[in-house]
This record gives sequence, structure tokens and C-alpha cells, in this order.
Amino acid sequence: MTTSTPIKIAVLDDYQNVALSMADWSPLDARAEITVFNDHMAERGALLARLRPFDVVCAMRERTPFSRDIIESLPNLKLIASTGAANASIDLDAASERGVEVRHTGYTSTPTIEFTWALILASMRNIPPENRSLKEGGWQIALGTELAGKTLGLLGLGRVGSAVGVIGRAFRMNVIAWSQNLTRERAEEKGVQLVDKDTLFGTSDVLSVHLRLSERTHHLVGARELAQMKPTSRIVNTSRGPIVDSAALVDALKSGKLAGAAIDVYDEEPLAVNDPLRSLPNVLATPHIGYVSEDLYRTFYGDTVRNIVEWLDARKA
Repeated sequence: MTTSTPIKIAVLDDYQNVALSMADWSPLDARAEITVFNDHMAERGALLARLRPFDVVCAMRERTPFSRDIIESLPNLKLIASTGAANASIDLDAASERGVEVRHTGYTSTPTIEFTWALILASMRNIPPENRSLKEGGWQIALGTELAGKTLGLLGLGRVGSAVGVIGRAFRMNVIAWSQNLTRERAEEKGVQLVDKDTLFGTSDVLSVHLRLSERTHHLVGARELAQMKPTSRIVNTSRGPIVDSAALVDALKSGKLAGAAIDVYDEEPLAVNDPLRSLPNVLATPHIGYVSEDLYRTFYGDTVRNIVEWLDARKA
């Protein structure tokens, strides 16, 4: 490839087919050929065959992982333009060794914070089944649960968790929190009561997960923790699927040991068609849309275009 030859750009996992409308891509008109893929490709061989011609891959968050094996099998790859401030599914060491540059975009947690509360409210007030009943010709079918006076438990008190706690207090909830590194000073600063792990699970009416996925947090919420929760409690996860042991969660939901769950993230995405989380009546499940908002997508794709242009200019200089 010479500097005058248009580069080949792949835009991956554009489920809503909006990538090209969320930013002005015209600065790349004479410099690139852009191909947008609206579907998700998980199978290794098919993914490699799809991506092999491309110089630049635009990754939407962690939808398509770029492991060492994938990176080393793409000889034309020169730039991964990833949305978000970081992407844990990219092997940065492998990219560096292969001379593949990785660039990121701006990010805000606002959509996820707001969406967490959309799930909490919809779950507590049974909005999806009530809406379904109405559309099918029915009327009221269940009793909702008020938030005021209830206990909101935060598993993690970082940027998202602390903001979710602020809103919880506005609903006049008692807000408690625990995580492995949470200090009393941090909790007090955020207006939240620090409790131990057993108290968090044993007393929360709504338990909301706000941790990063790591070896320490993988399946941090398992059968033991779920068994400590009250049968009237609900768990909400807009963070990362593997933090919660999905098999243990399904068992707790089927047995009635847990009133319900509102989930936006899963062990594998897209979620398998036959996964029980799709069909359990006490589960409100959404397809990882916590961060999917027009405002954030405009940031994602606008910054992506800028990153590619700057990368091209640096190569030409």
C-alpha cells in the first residue's frame, strides 16, 4: 500500500446501521474505502476471512475481541480504532509487537447510569408485563414495589456506582455499598454507607452491579451470595456479565429464591437464542444497550474519524 492508495476500513458490529450517519466521514472520502458490517461475526475462520483485506478496523467497544491469535492472523491490519476510553478485549502487547496502532475515543458513563435506573424502575413496577398485557387486550396483572424506604445495594462505587447511588437517595432509598477495595472515606464522600459483603447481599432490596471484570471479580456473585439475598430482592447488572454466575442466577430465579433480575450484559454476546434468561418470566433482559445512545455514538464515531485522519496524516508526514 502506498500513501496514495486508499486504505480499507471495516466498521464492525454496527447493529443499528447508524455508524455513517453519526459522524462526518467526508475527510476520508479520497483516502479510504469504508465497509460497514451490521452483523456480528463470532466464528474465528469466518471473522478472519472477513477482516483479512482491511488496513483499519473500527471496533465497537468489546463486541469483537482482538486476541493475539486474531491480530497475528491479519497481515494487513495496521490500526484498531476502538470506541471507548479503553478496550479490555484487545491484546495490546500483541498489537504492539505486530506494529498495529490502537486508538480510543471519548466516553461518558451517563447513558449507562440512566439506563440502570430504567431497568430498576421497570423491574420494580413490572412495566414490561403490564405493557404486554395492555397490548394483548388485558389490564392490570400485578403489584409493583415502591423504592422509598427500600435498600439499594451497590456492588462497586466507582464512577457509575456512585452516580447510581445519588439517584437512589433522590428516591429516598437507603444506599449501602461494598467492594473489595472500597474504603470508608470513599463511601462517606459519596454519601453511602459502607457495609461488609454479607450485609450487602443480605439486606439489599435492589442489588446493582458496578464493577470492572477481572480475575478477582469473575463470578464474584455466585450461588452463596445469591442465597443470602431476600426472596423479595432483585439484582441488576449493567456492568459485565461474567461478574455474576449466570447458572447460579438462573437457579435462584427458577426456584423463587430471588424475585427478579434486570440484566443488560452476558457471558457471551449476542446472547444465545435458547438461553433461559430470554424466557424466564422474572427476568427483564436487554441486549447490552446501556451505553447505546445517539449522543455517545456521535462521540464514538466522530472521534473515530478524527483518529483515522490523524493516523493517516502521521503516516504521510
